[in-house]
Amino acid sequence: MRRNQFRLAALACLSALCLGLLAPTAAAADMRSRQWHLDAMKAERMWQVSTGEGVTVAVIDSGVDSSVPEMRGQLLSGKDFSGKGQGVNHDNEGHGTSMAMIIAGRRSGDGPWGLAPGSKVLPLKYVGGYGLVNMAKAIRYAADQGAKVINISRGRPAVKEAQVELQPAIDYANKKGSLIFAGTGNDGDNGNAPVYPASLPGVVGIGAVDKSLKVAEFSTYGPQVALAAPGVSIPTRCSAALRYCVEDGTSDATAIASASAALIWSAHPKWTNNQVLRVMMETAGKPEDGKVPSKYLGYGIVRPRKVLLDKEGDPGPADVNPLLTARSTASPSQTPQSVPNDGHAGRAQNQSGQTANSDSDVWPIIVAAGAVAGAAIIGGLMIARRRRAQLNS
Repeated sequence: MRRNQFRLAALACLSALCLGLLAPTAAAADMRSRQWHLDAMKAERMWQVSTGEGVTVAVIDSGVDSSVPEMRGQLLSGKDFSGKGQGVNHDNEGHGTSMAMIIAGRRSGDGPWGLAPGSKVLPLKYVGGYGLVNMAKAIRYAADQGAKVINISRGRPAVKEAQVELQPAIDYANKKGSLIFAGTGNDGDNGNAPVYPASLPGVVGIGAVDKSLKVAEFSTYGPQVALAAPGVSIPTRCSAALRYCVEDGTSDATAIASASAALIWSAHPKWTNNQVLRVMMETAGKPEDGKVPSKYLGYGIVRPRKVLLDKEGDPGPADVNPLLTARSTASPSQTPQSVPNDGHAGRAQNQSGQTANSDSDVWPIIVAAGAVAGAAIIGGLMIARRRRAQLNS
């Protein structure tokens, strides 16, 4: 089930910690300044080469609110598979809307910017009864509609029923040329249970890292982790009202990985899904010990700038999935179910030093002093901090 952990502390903003807050006219600039992942990834330089134009990213989630300013003009005509009858542009949870904003949100007012603002989002709503069946239908539909990237920032317990329902749809989408990204889950510090679809063959499982390059303590780990992306302190909208959240979760990391793929694919439209994935794996920021795949970071932290700005990465064979090939050579015991389930994943990862190599200059970030965890009011906007959970639906 969803595990939103709101740590609202609006009254704390009356304290000295909030004395430097900007006036309402500066809210937009301040919100942008909080998007550390865009600066770390050198987004504005990448946008001179690619904005994701021409790439459709399907967001299979709780729907996307079409009234959100950042998403106006960014949405294609989607479909509601939930059976609730509210329509794909009605988002009770706000989760799908947040993911769409992180991927393709346009510069509008005081809201955060998306990493691939030139891409278009195909919203597909599946949350409701018969979640597995609906998710499978949405995956197939996304592939049939020509979505190059499929973002699934959600998950279900890794049980046989889920595999039976989802694997045929995943295989279908891969054969149609789509690239599927899914979050590995947020239970790395609480049982570390694997989830589907991230743990299924043909899906690129995404873990989360923080500003210091360390895997986030909550990020579920294991051989299902293919890549990692920023997933800590990510600003986005948390409701249809004028409120914004600073979020932690592999959901957010997955959206950033999907947007990264859109940027690369837009610049190289003739590449296949396998080739885009291969260059993402090759150019990822590797763990300090250089050993890949890492059960915490997979093949490393996504770095689309290495492809777009530094012209690195060999696309290789068009019809060979590099992730499936790599996993086929792994030890049979290295399955998601075999990952130690000791409930201490966060402490284990910190002790193991699973960080990306600092020589890769992936994150040229200086964290501002006086940053407030929890809630703050910035230019009249409420900022809440919450943990995105993988939904069991």
